[in-house]
Amino acid sequence: MTSCSEVDNISAEKRAIAQAFGRAAIDYDKHAQFQRDVVEEMLLYLPRNLSQCHILDVGCGTGYFTQQLIARGATVVALDLSEQMLTQARLRCQQHASYCLGDAEHIPFADSQFDYVVSSLALQWCKELTVPIAELQRVVKPGGRALFSTLAEGSLFELKQAWARVDQYQHVKQFLSENSIKIALAQARCKRHQVRYIPMTYWYDSAFNLMKDLKGIGATQIGGRSQGLTKRSTLLKVEQAYQDLYPNNFRLPATYRVCLGLIKK
Repeated sequence: MTSCSEVDNISAEKRAIAQAFGRAAIDYDKHAQFQRDVVEEMLLYLPRNLSQCHILDVGCGTGYFTQQLIARGATVVALDLSEQMLTQARLRCQQHASYCLGDAEHIPFADSQFDYVVSSLALQWCKELTVPIAELQRVVKPGGRALFSTLAEGSLFELKQAWARVDQYQHVKQFLSENSIKIALAQARCKRHQVRYIPMTYWYDSAFNLMKDLKGIGATQIGGRSQGLTKRSTLLKVEQAYQDLYPNNFRLPATYRVCLGLIKK
């Protein structure tokens, strides 16, 4: 696998994110129904026939979005920060795509290279949303489009409420508000864009199973603390708190608030 980007000098935080997703890569798809569902929502914004289109998939993960774009006839470059994720994407898509090790905040391509740039549920791991959005827009050709999804404020609020009953630490990542996303788009000088917010709720037999899914997709640190370092006794308290919050449900809800953004260049 050939790297088309120099990623040796990334921050310790970004390196930790890459390592977390790398550890999850092999079993990622077992826990990624939500991620696939978001891709299906994003595909509604794209033409059925992409046979004349050159597309960059930023934060491609195991290549599900890349695979769907190839099925529509597109020529695709799959980019990810994790070599292990790119390995899984290659196993899924074989030689039907090109693969690139790179960072959404420093996309290793010149300006105006792609008809479309897509990024699904990757940008929330960037420090500031403005930077990757500006990068997505930069590498799109004039007349092209950038399409992204990210998590917005309110995501996993049920889990956050349960943890709040156990301790005072932040265990669930603080996702951006609608206003912060609006500001990021303005700062990235996106003159023509539209944004849509959709709630997506999934149901679990237990809080343990939810946290297992989060760990399975690489979100071992969804807040200020690593779940891997959390004592089992504490997790039992979270389980009880979650059950107490939703005593009349047979299963426990976990809601994601997804921001879908379309930028026209």
